[in-house]
Amino acid sequence: MQVYGVVGWKNSGKTGLMERLVTEITARGISVSTVKHAHHSFDVDHPGKDSHRHRVAGAREVLLASKSRWALMHELRDEDEPTLEDLLGKLSNVDLVLVEGYKRDAHPKVEAHRLETGNALISPGDPSIRAIASDVSLCCEKPVFDLNDTKAIADFILSDLDMSA
Repeated sequence: MQVYGVVGWKNSGKTGLMERLVTEITARGISVSTVKHAHHSFDVDHPGKDSHRHRVAGAREVLLASKSRWALMHELRDEDEPTLEDLLGKLSNVDLVLVEGYKRDAHPKVEAHRLETGNALISPGDPSIRAIASDVSLCCEKPVFDLNDTKAIADFILSDLDMSA
């Protein structure tokens, strides 16, 4: 299983780029899963629903299943946050896992950058960031792609992973 990340500051275009990359790469016949890191508490469950009631009652894990999908919710309950490596081990085998976030981990990454955020680039001095996808022209040592040129970014990622057709 190959792993490649998309990192960037808030509102830099990470999620949109991830969505477009999944569409582009799966259209090429490559199986893709994603991992998204959140810096805040989140909930995929809804108060009042049976699964939420199970979790609030103290269940460590709640598996919700239907004929369309299943989801496993795991409450950490004072455990440490799992590492990216731990989480990758929970995924079914696919050709490529695209990771949004986890900017401090060592897997290869593309940095999403938008001028309007006013944030400096993360990539200087970070060899794990292999390229930048931006809405403005940048002069730097790493390849720079138009943030909306999904095909070129996908080509770069797949070439960098030796997955090109």
